[in-house]
Amino acid sequence: MRNLFKARNPFDPSPGWMGFSYLILGIWTLICLFPLYWLLITAFKTPADVNNGPRYLPFVDFQPSLQAWQFLLADPTSGNMVSRPYINTIGVGLLSSLFALLLGAGAAYALTRFQYRPQPAAIATFALCIGLAILLIAIGIAWPLAVIIGLAVFILLLQTIGRRFKGTMSNNDIGFWLISQRMLPPITTIVPIYIVFQQLRMLDTWGALIISYVAAHLPLVVWFLRDYFQNIPIELEESAFIDGASRYQMIWRIVLPLAVPGLIATFLIILVFAWNEYTLALFLTNANAQTMPLLVASQNATRGPQWWNISVLVVLMIAPIIVAAIVLERFIARGLLVGALKG
Repeated sequence: MRNLFKARNPFDPSPGWMGFSYLILGIWTLICLFPLYWLLITAFKTPADVNNGPRYLPFVDFQPSLQAWQFLLADPTSGNMVSRPYINTIGVGLLSSLFALLLGAGAAYALTRFQYRPQPAAIATFALCIGLAILLIAIGIAWPLAVIIGLAVFILLLQTIGRRFKGTMSNNDIGFWLISQRMLPPITTIVPIYIVFQQLRMLDTWGALIISYVAAHLPLVVWFLRDYFQNIPIELEESAFIDGASRYQMIWRIVLPLAVPGLIATFLIILVFAWNEYTLALFLTNANAQTMPLLVASQNATRGPQWWNISVLVVLMIAPIIVAAIVLERFIARGLLVGALKG
């Protein structure tokens, strides 16, 4: 018995501990996968099967049914109520994630390779001048004139009062300021966001959701990729410069190939956030740009949650994300510097 828990060397676990580890991992795998299993079988249950108690095994405890699928996807009276929210979710999620990745990757690279020294006083002055321009527009002044007045006031204050303030921010301060924007609950900013898009007549459109999602997820992209770019040796870029490469050639041929795993992982994370976002979509959309999370929430009817319909919708929601993660897994697993060094 003791030999079962006695390792042959310090680097290999004993057979007993290995078996115990596999047992714990198996239990934990069952705990993680059981909700997915329950979701899948509920999607093929009738309302009676759901309401009459837990039924675990298809064809044993209950007979699988396509009733919920037919109601949501091909009901003669309501038609396909899933197609528009599903297309909206895919389009808004992919576009907003792509734009956030492009902008965030550029900002993250700049924060790792260049030193910035912005003055907080200048930033605060610029914000006040933007507020002044908005106030002038609100009282009836034409927006081009209001913008010119705001810029003139900003330049005047920057050249006078702004010179008295010498404090500056480092790249680390900029990075922390960016990620601090995520500390604010979305519900606290939804009213001004709603008013802005209402004035622009962009409510219930893809544009409103894409702009909001990019603004909300951009700090996360910068934060993730900033650490990733810092791990790329700057000597590789210096060697490219010595060989005569331009800045853009170096980024395209050296930095981006090395950053592919980080870019794909970040894209998937942001895509999941955009895919599941509820609060902004609730306030900024109605029917034309409704997304899947809103459709799922609408299944909580007056007679209680329609669990069979909810399960079908959630299965349809998570299927593309799972497929994308499986397809892109090999890119995420690639090493950072594979093939980067010259032979």
